[in-house]
Amino acid sequence: MTPQDLPVPVDALLSAMGLVGIFVFAASGALAAARLGQTLVTFAFFAIATGVGGGTVRDLLIGAPVFWIHDVRPALICLGASLVVWMTPERWWSERALDWLDAVGLVAFAVFGTAKAMSLDIPPFISALMGIITACVGGIIRDLLAGQPSIVLRPEIYVTAAALSAGLYALLASIGMAAPWAAVLAVIAGFILRAVAIVRGLALPHYRTGNSPDQAGGPSG
Repeated sequence: MTPQDLPVPVDALLSAMGLVGIFVFAASGALAAARLGQTLVTFAFFAIATGVGGGTVRDLLIGAPVFWIHDVRPALICLGASLVVWMTPERWWSERALDWLDAVGLVAFAVFGTAKAMSLDIPPFISALMGIITACVGGIIRDLLAGQPSIVLRPEIYVTAAALSAGLYALLASIGMAAPWAAVLAVIAGFILRAVAIVRGLALPHYRTGNSPDQAGGPSG
């Protein structure tokens, strides 16, 4: 099922956000493979798993056909992203390129996942949770494949940025704001929060135990 096939049509801007999210998440997966010095086949595998992982879990939970099984575009976009990373010099990618790519995909997926769930008459609060799952699961899969600590356990805010975008879209859409405006505002708000977290290491207060923050692994968000 493509976005245009949904019972309540998702605006073209939201459909575009879904495709952008797939591309940047897939690119982040390919970049993770690049840092491990892997082959092009591994690049493609990482890209596909990262690009469609969150949406796959979302569709299974809301009882929708898994989106990329019936639409060839997501898989092709993932393969294209892996080729882009494969063919570009390593010097083009900064140390934090993965974080910035992930930030764009995070908020785009959070909004699109929420919109898709709402278009299937899922309540707004649950739809926002589906948006968070759409946004976060792909990055978790990527980090597991790469053998890296999960991005959701890093000190700076991450899940909270996805929650802001998903929750704000659900709120604005539920009170009648036009989908394009609600999507743009939600994406901007979530991206600003995530960008500040990347640049300044912004984090939520963490649960205090008898260990020091360093021993406990630090706060996560």
